[in-house]
Amino acid sequence: MRPVFKINIHLVFCLAVGIQLINSFVAVGQEIKELRVAFWNFENFFDPFVDSTRVYNEFTEGGGQHWTKSRFYKKRNNLYKAILAISENEPLAILGIAEIENQYVLNSLFNQTPLKSHNYRIVHYEGDDKRGIDVALVYCIDKLQLIYTEPVKVQNPNNPRYKTRDILYAKFFDRRGDTLHVFVNHWPSRYGGERETIKLRALAANTLRHKVDSIAFLHQTIPKIIIMGDFNDTPEDPSISKVLIKDDVLVNLFTDGKSLGFEGTLKHQYNWQIFDQIIVSKSLIDNDKGLLYKNNSARIFHGEFLFEKDESFGGVKLFRTYVGPKYFGGYSDHLPVYIDLIFR
Repeated sequence: MRPVFKINIHLVFCLAVGIQLINSFVAVGQEIKELRVAFWNFENFFDPFVDSTRVYNEFTEGGGQHWTKSRFYKKRNNLYKAILAISENEPLAILGIAEIENQYVLNSLFNQTPLKSHNYRIVHYEGDDKRGIDVALVYCIDKLQLIYTEPVKVQNPNNPRYKTRDILYAKFFDRRGDTLHVFVNHWPSRYGGERETIKLRALAANTLRHKVDSIAFLHQTIPKIIIMGDFNDTPEDPSISKVLIKDDVLVNLFTDGKSLGFEGTLKHQYNWQIFDQIIVSKSLIDNDKGLLYKNNSARIFHGEFLFEKDESFGGVKLFRTYVGPKYFGGYSDHLPVYIDLIFR
């Protein structure tokens, strides 16, 4: 009987500890009323070092962009100050990122600047992009618990050698036990022509929708999903409006430009366009409990410091790091976007 008695005491102890951990987990969650989720294309955030494993090394001191350590640190400091402004000096729950080279630049930004006090953790996989730029995700451990991540490959059945950026998938628990699925995207660009590349974006859209449908099938319901990214297409383009959002499962929060606070996320000559968007599942909108989208919170962040006067086409344009080979020392060629989530 003695061994049985010892085992029972051990089980009681484990149960007590487990209950205490669950209670503390919930208690932390009860202090959090809103979660801000954002996305930003950083515009070629490379480290300044030569990578002997890659053909593309333009963003180095000896490369075509003459990317020095001082330029790298200026870019890094620009980014962290902008992120603090987007988050209103509070930790973001999630920040999806496009156009980063590697883990080094992420560590430098989130662990060696004032952002380190926000308890961010990094999710990043090396992808197959020819220039070496990837998507990534950072999240605040005080607000979300990471469960699972994976890179989703976009494959072309007609061209086995085709390579593009991965779609990053991450699954979280919020601090009240709700599950949240997040996808970070950077779809193929329009380089070479919009019509000539439209099939490549449709391919990415189809890959993403297949993953969404597989998650829904597994859960036998519409789970809570956030899809964010630089899609290199507008909400009205077929890749998004017909391939990705082909029914009422997903809702694009960035279709109404008048409600977003600014007219677009990037500018081409006279015209602003919305390439950077956040799309959510209907279950994040039409629900009476748990984690939900805060109505009318979708915004294009447009702090004045992100712009400069547009002498050629009027108004303002984005204060970029580079325009072609010419260095300007700005922030990015895209504006950030964000939404807020609330607990009900």
